[in-house]
Amino acid sequence: MDAQRYTAALAELRTVRDEIKKAQAALAKLEAERDRQITQLAGYGKAKAERIAPAAGLSVADIVTLAPALAPDRLTTAETGPAHSEPDVPAADGTKSSPHPPAPAGARAPAMAAAPPAPPAAVPPPAAPAEDPARAKPAAPDAPRALPSIPDGAAGGGWFTHTPNLLSTPPNFTQQARSTVFLDTDTGVLVHRSQTYRLDLADTSVAAILTAVFHNLPEGTERIYITAGDPWHRDADRYPYLRDAVAAWLNAPTPGWRTDTGRGKDRMAGHFVHARHPVGRYQRDNGDSHVEIRSVGEWFDTGGDDPATVRDAFVLLWQALRRHWTDAVIMGSPSQTGRDLWTRTIPTRGQHAEGFPVLSEELRGLLHATAGQGRNELVLPPRVPEQLPQLIEYDRTFAYAKHTWKSPVGTPRRITAATFASWSEKEQTRALYGCGHWQVRATVPDTWNHVGILPAPAPGDRAWHYPAAPGTTFTTWAGGPEIHTALTNPLTPWKIEILDGILWEDGKPLDDWAKKLKETWTNLSAQAHFQGDAQQARAAHLASRAVRAILLYGIGSFAQRPRMVTGTTPRTLERDIPPDAEIIGFDDEQITWQKPTGFSRDPNAHPEWAAAIWSGARAALLTQRHRDDNVHAGALHTEPGSVVAFRTDALYLTQPQAWPHHHQPGDYLLKGHLTGPVAAPTTEAELLTLRDAGRTALTPSAGEA
Repeated sequence: MDAQRYTAALAELRTVRDEIKKAQAALAKLEAERDRQITQLAGYGKAKAERIAPAAGLSVADIVTLAPALAPDRLTTAETGPAHSEPDVPAADGTKSSPHPPAPAGARAPAMAAAPPAPPAAVPPPAAPAEDPARAKPAAPDAPRALPSIPDGAAGGGWFTHTPNLLSTPPNFTQQARSTVFLDTDTGVLVHRSQTYRLDLADTSVAAILTAVFHNLPEGTERIYITAGDPWHRDADRYPYLRDAVAAWLNAPTPGWRTDTGRGKDRMAGHFVHARHPVGRYQRDNGDSHVEIRSVGEWFDTGGDDPATVRDAFVLLWQALRRHWTDAVIMGSPSQTGRDLWTRTIPTRGQHAEGFPVLSEELRGLLHATAGQGRNELVLPPRVPEQLPQLIEYDRTFAYAKHTWKSPVGTPRRITAATFASWSEKEQTRALYGCGHWQVRATVPDTWNHVGILPAPAPGDRAWHYPAAPGTTFTTWAGGPEIHTALTNPLTPWKIEILDGILWEDGKPLDDWAKKLKETWTNLSAQAHFQGDAQQARAAHLASRAVRAILLYGIGSFAQRPRMVTGTTPRTLERDIPPDAEIIGFDDEQITWQKPTGFSRDPNAHPEWAAAIWSGARAALLTQRHRDDNVHAGALHTEPGSVVAFRTDALYLTQPQAWPHHHQPGDYLLKGHLTGPVAAPTTEAELLTLRDAGRTALTPSAGEA
């Protein structure tokens, strides 16, 4: 590019800038007009947010924000009333106290033996109790959200039961395998069994893929795995969000096909809109053929592997699983496969021969709202240096497999603050060591100078942060492993007050399943290491990663979040959009929407198991003991100010650690090492860029988790 072209390009760029400003101004004007009309509609006596939302292309929550008078009664009550009604308390001078209800009384958790090496510091004097966020008035938009509490009295007691006639039992049928092909839409290479085809794809639309696949293969193909190409992103530059591009790709016209409505006992119907791993389900107009298009990225990152290698990985996976489950079938996703395999380990004799009952919907909802998943936190300057001396990544190998040996079973008991306070210290300690989920008021010690320990609600839907500022008091829910860590950490014990709790019996419902998966993972990892053929070694490695996904996403599937259904409606029939649906995309012909359907009657819904494992994994990121080496590892065993980030199973540090790694689940593996100085990341994107650079810089001998 010469100077003349450079000058011309600058002029073009300025033109684009001006067009963007005009478009933004026009958009702001349209949004203001939309908001005005919504406010005007809200003045109608029979106006309902559920009817206005789809017409405006907004969610019901957005409508209520603009027109609070349209809030449903149940929403108003839930959000504006305190969780526990308490009378105003007279002050010493006879006047009323603050209109905010007082913080609930809690029972002080007992002191426990701290983990070495650092001796515990003096426990600071109790801080003045802060207002309990769970009992406060609605928070401001930028304030932490309030977590739910268990109602007092009989109302809350009714939660502590199981859903009638709903329990996990062994299947009485053999899972049927589906005819599967593997397609690279970049190259057109298709692999079916041991045969390779090269498709002439007109484009990468669903219609073109289905036409090409069924032109080369006879009817009977039921699953198409996309190994490369991400065809659902082909028009991403035309949409503001990837989800919009994906929804448009899934719902584009497919002559001769329509969206699948399910068959027989198969409840999987309709498309699943996901920004990177969507699922499209289609059936012939004559109803004879059903097929789904999926991303193989649900199972593992291929890194450019050809379809033949990917297919070999699935074959090795199936063969390895068959050594433990003679009726094993690889289903569409790791989560489906994981749950199906688990059901085949449910005992038919002994204590749980009748199955594992499902909790009440109220307790499942509480766990959904109060039990977060992996810890993802970026520590920003000045808590870390502006310029890092280096950035080192440690990743816990097959981490969740370390925490499946004990899980909650039986009918849960409610442990109120009064009940906990009435127990002996021995009973209190045993309860906190057990399978429990606790509502607590925590206070960070005045001398604290490290990362936070307990999750706390942060602004945003299901967002969490980890308070670490000395003297901070907050109310939250946490699992037993994290409460135990707060009380026994190697630095200074935290002050923990028990406000409420759920306590189960200790059991092993996942132990057999997890042991078989761990053995499968170990065998495939060994194959990858010792296999002489490079392609088969790579396939074995991919298969071992698939086993990790089966356990990881299988555990996640137990959590059973409220279901979301996605659908489309012609624009001419806009009034047919469900009243509680949220518009997620639209074009000139149709509107794409999604709506929550609540908790289904899923016999394998066990959020208490997922919550316990997630809590254990988060605690192990802070401290865990390697008994054979008599060494402790984790963030709290590093120098203050050296932890840059947590990312699910990974730690990012500024100093190397001599932590043992014996290729066992839960061991910390050195995954990346980037020499400095390097600017401290301030966004997730910057962290991931540095992570990738660190992995590339590390010698290949470090291997993969």
